[in-house]
Amino acid sequence: MPEGDTVWQAARRLHEVLAGEVLIRSDFRVPKYATVDLTGRRVLSTVPRGKHLLTRFEGGLTLHTHLRMEGAWKVYGAGERWRGGPGHQIRVILGTDHRTAVGYRLQVLELLRTTEEERVVGHLGPDLLGPDWDPERALANLRTDPGRPLGEALLDQRNLAGIGNIYKSELCFLLGATPWLPVGALPADRAEKLPGLAHRLLEANRDRPVRQTTGLRHQDLFVYGRAPRPCLRCRTPVRVADQGDGSQDRPTYWCPTCQTGPAPAPDAPQRWRERHRRTPM
Repeated sequence: MPEGDTVWQAARRLHEVLAGEVLIRSDFRVPKYATVDLTGRRVLSTVPRGKHLLTRFEGGLTLHTHLRMEGAWKVYGAGERWRGGPGHQIRVILGTDHRTAVGYRLQVLELLRTTEEERVVGHLGPDLLGPDWDPERALANLRTDPGRPLGEALLDQRNLAGIGNIYKSELCFLLGATPWLPVGALPADRAEKLPGLAHRLLEANRDRPVRQTTGLRHQDLFVYGRAPRPCLRCRTPVRVADQGDGSQDRPTYWCPTCQTGPAPAPDAPQRWRERHRRTPM
């Protein structure tokens, strides 16, 4: 799933190529908006809000999209071949005289009045890359449910907006806590560092083509995607297991030596690999 820095980059790209331009092509390929035509409207801006994208048009309309697991916005020049996927995966096309923005596999696509944007993003906590970032509020939100596993709390966009599965695993590693440690059990000094650390990681990566959390050459991430390779710090094999409520389990990586706290049974990583080997992603 794209994380806050990836969404920020997508918003910047859409804003750069569309803002101030008049649409000469508007094609919504979802039944609800099949008859909508925005041709002739000027694009005002595209802004990110957590993992959400808001593209605003003159006349008080906003296109709300969310990439979820596999969605993407691609931008193409005149005559350039589209390479984002087969045609049946296209959900919306916005074209100007110079560029065409194509939304692939967008699981959330909604056209609404700009004055109603809070209806779709008002539930979000402070945006790690937004003007509303508030570390004290983010920490207070996380602490409202002290018994909740840290990893689950970090993924809850109502607490703070922008963290996905990669940053969840990396943040827990940097804090020295397993993702299953209850939020209330995280030592106070580390809890107080958490919002600032999350903010610095996303800020450092919002302009990078490849996400980096380690500061090391040729080693971009500490634990995410590294199982069963050795931990970069202690050489213990990194582990992976599902974490979630059963409806949206996510593969979660951690080092059993560098991170303290509860963890799944030793056979949990194998269960994850076996299930996902049978289910195409």
